[in-house]
Amino acid sequence: MQNRAGLARSDTAESLLKGGVVRVMVVDDSAVARGMLSRVIETDPELQVVAVASDGAMAVENLKKNQVEVIVLDLEMPNMDGMTALPLLLGVNPEVKIIISSNITRQNAELAFKAIHAGAKDYLSKPSTTSEMNSVVAYRRDLIAKIRALAGPKRYPRVDESALALPLQRTHQTVPIYQREKKTVVLRPLPPRHELPEMIAIGSSTGGPQALFAVLHELPDSFMTPIMITQHMPATFTTILAEHIARISKRPCFEAADGMVVEKGKIYVAPGDYHLLVESQAGQRVLRVKNTAPENFCRPSVDPMLRSIIEIYKSRVLTIILTGMGRDGQAGCQKIVEAGGVVVAQDEATSVVWGMPGSVATIGLCSAVIPLPKIREFMIQYATQVTS
Repeated sequence: MQNRAGLARSDTAESLLKGGVVRVMVVDDSAVARGMLSRVIETDPELQVVAVASDGAMAVENLKKNQVEVIVLDLEMPNMDGMTALPLLLGVNPEVKIIISSNITRQNAELAFKAIHAGAKDYLSKPSTTSEMNSVVAYRRDLIAKIRALAGPKRYPRVDESALALPLQRTHQTVPIYQREKKTVVLRPLPPRHELPEMIAIGSSTGGPQALFAVLHELPDSFMTPIMITQHMPATFTTILAEHIARISKRPCFEAADGMVVEKGKIYVAPGDYHLLVESQAGQRVLRVKNTAPENFCRPSVDPMLRSIIEIYKSRVLTIILTGMGRDGQAGCQKIVEAGGVVVAQDEATSVVWGMPGSVATIGLCSAVIPLPKIREFMIQYATQVTS
């Protein structure tokens, strides 16, 4: 069965979720954009746009009057822009989840990273008027998926449509329409480390930039294992992500380029819209970037990165799966484990969305499931110490 957004859903889930919604506010200075976003969001019967605003000041006032779980926030607006509004919105409701939606420019990408540092949970690049239909469809799919993932399982009563023209009084009543099935973490033994890993692979998505900064903060001189990162992120954003990681880790970090030689002590980030792979060439490990078909609706995708790493590094790999929605990386982690490598994942309590890490933690692929503040310590110890 499919809903109006074209997303698969079982009959059971449909019946369990019936009647409850995630309440959304759309903030954009363009009336055309507000209308388009509202229509896209409401193609999903579990989402309801309960408020719209044309600038940040109006958004703050609307949030004082409306119960909202997710805000889609533009950055460039007159009167009060999105960056100015962000801390004010979180001041009104610290629990609200904010998705930045902006045009792809270098300046906006920089602002989006500042917004994430300030408390925004995710970002989407708006399709341009000349974008191909596939890009528009992907934007619609991603927008709905991100709203649902950030909202979590809790749903609220649908607001009477006739009441939306008037200020909506905040209510704290919730309706437990659906509770996600709780799955148990299943750990596998951590094998003895007779040799140090030769590659560390990291996969992340929603909430990933902040998680990456925490894991890679000020790496010690003794830590020289190269790192390959696939973070679900559009082009331009990955350039800036690499620059931020270089500053935070205090070591070279590059947006990967085709033919780049893998070197110790360096970090490589998959470029937006390209899969990041590694291969052997003339005795060297060389990076490849490919714009082959998306996997798990993603490009870059974690799975092709992990498959290529196994071919070169065999068991000498540590894979870290950080916060993110979906299951990208699960199939690749299965291959890592079969080859004798090690997989660890971020725990649910510290993840913005426990989709990717949860998908590997609950099927027995992980040797450890760790709170974000402790992953850095685990990674450094694993990469610098052997056991008998």
